[in-house]
Amino acid sequence: MAKVREVEITLVKSSIGRPEKHRRVLKALGLTKLNKTVRLPASQTIMGMVRKVSHLVEVKDGS
Repeated sequence: MAKVREVEITLVKSSIGRPEKHRRVLKALGLTKLNKTVRLPASQTIMGMVRKVSHLVEVKDGS
């Protein structure tokens, strides 16, 4: 069975003063506090969300 590729996403900049859409995307990704890291599958949906807030997060290959 194929292993699902994962990415590690870390919130490196605050969402204070950002548009509401950006804050909702961060919450949906599970990034609620600064320097919090989550491991999520690298699906098209997740990567699209990451692109929306790419200026606030840092992405690493989690595999």
